[in-house]
Amino acid sequence: MSTTQIRKKLHEYIRFAEEKKIKAIYTIVEEEIKEKQEVRNNAFVKEMHQRSTAMETGKVQGKNRHEVVDKALSLLRK
Repeated sequence: MSTTQIRKKLHEYIRFAEEKKIKAIYTIVEEEIKEKQEVRNNAFVKEMHQRSTAMETGKVQGKNRHEVVDKALSLLRK
């Protein structure tokens, strides 16, 4: 059985499983979920810091929020 098929079967099972079984499944994977979320959050913060620093030092050109919104609105008006 492919991973895609397994995911579909698990998803379908979880949709209709009893609350007790859902909690048991979650208990099994809870720590891994938390770890992955933490890694993603840390990676996101690091990436945003690098991008911010690159813009502030002039290493890359960027647009501020108002410039982006103004450009988008002007394109929508056409």
